[in-house]
Amino acid sequence: MSTVTFDTLKFVKTLEASGLSAKQAEAIAAAYRDASTDQELVTKKDLQIELAPLKAELQVMKWMSGLILGGVLALVLKTFL
Repeated sequence: MSTVTFDTLKFVKTLEASGLSAKQAEAIAAAYRDASTDQELVTKKDLQIELAPLKAELQVMKWMSGLILGGVLALVLKTFL
C-alpha cells in the first residue's frame, strides 16, 4: 500500500490565514493527521492484481457464450435451410 505525505505546517498556516487561532489550527491539523494515518490506500497495481482473476473468468465466459450462440445459430440455420 502507498503512503501520502501531509504537510502539517502548511495546513496550519492556511488555517491561520483564514482566521483561526494557532491553537485551533494545530488541533485541527493533528486531528486530520491522526485520522488520515489509519487509512490504507489502494494503488493501481493493487487493483490490477486483485482484478486479474475476474478478468480471466470474464474472458472465458465471453468465449463460452460465443460458442453457445454459434451452436444455436447453426441448429436454427440447419432446421430452416
